[in-house]
Amino acid sequence: MQSILRGVLTAALIAATPAASHAQEQPRFAAPAADKLSAEQKAWAESISGPPRNAKFANPPYRAYIQSPELAKRLSNLSDYLRWNTSLAPRLSEMAILITARQWTAQYEWFAHYPLALKGGLDPKIAEALSLGKKPDGMKPDEAALYSLATELYRDKKVSNASYKAAFDQFGERGIMDIIGIIGYYDLVSMTLITMEAKSPDNSVAPLPELTK
Repeated sequence: MQSILRGVLTAALIAATPAASHAQEQPRFAAPAADKLSAEQKAWAESISGPPRNAKFANPPYRAYIQSPELAKRLSNLSDYLRWNTSLAPRLSEMAILITARQWTAQYEWFAHYPLALKGGLDPKIAEALSLGKKPDGMKPDEAALYSLATELYRDKKVSNASYKAAFDQFGERGIMDIIGIIGYYDLVSMTLITMEAKSPDNSVAPLPELTK
């Protein structure tokens, strides 16, 4: 009787193993097939495929966004402003994104925006310090003001009078809100990428090191 029971259990385990393995292999937020998109999903996928975004809905984070097409539409509209139309120079907006990627250790986000930050004029030494979780040396006044504002928000959950004044002097109130908007939006992007387990597709950008707490 015991041998029969062991045989039944073994057979059940063997039958269950391929299914469990298959489930583990499935990517989180798998992109739907193009011919399975709803009209709303298709319209959004087409809207992000052209300039300046030139994005594919099957890539991160878009393949997560497309699962909720109404939210996707609103997020990409917000992203359009925050990436290309704020009052900040690309050097500064990309620096803010790198600070956010480092905060979350969002590898895909760092991979995507590190080259854009350098292209925008950010000193590679500043990006390197950010990747190590250190305050960069040799920052320009506007970079230092942005760094202090973002860092205090993340670390202290408040902004000191000195940091607010420095940011106000450099960016004005519109610029401060643009910085808050960028890091807030890229917090959402980071959480999405981490949830979907998005990893850097290649080694052309050095990954963020894990920081000890």
